[in-house]
Amino acid sequence: MAQNTHSRTKKKVARIVESGRIYVSATFNNTLVTVTDEQGNTIVLSSCGMHGFTGTRKSTPYAGTVTTQAALTKAIEENRLRKVDIYIKGIGPGREAALRAIRAANLDVGKIVDKTPIPHNGVRPPKVRRV
Repeated sequence: MAQNTHSRTKKKVARIVESGRIYVSATFNNTLVTVTDEQGNTIVLSSCGMHGFTGTRKSTPYAGTVTTQAALTKAIEENRLRKVDIYIKGIGPGREAALRAIRAANLDVGKIVDKTPIPHNGVRPPKVRRV
């Protein structure tokens, strides 16, 4: 039996997406930037580790800036992104840096939404310590 020699990888087709969403997840250890279209289908995904930052350097504002700039540059050049809504989640050091990088990209920002999860009651506290 002859074996199939050609690969079955899908060719990536660059779609033109003029308006989309930017999701920034800023944790204490990393910053993740996802650019999607209006329906939520991912166009560009970027994290600090993808750009050469390792360990504690991933959790710096500079790493967040580089990550956001790389994601936006790719989305603007390949998909002609112009109008965006921004959704930010988390309280890490890359949060404000990512916002500054988005502002510097000269995109038409529709809205900025903070989706950081806030506990309304939290977990039950530990019982009182008796010595």
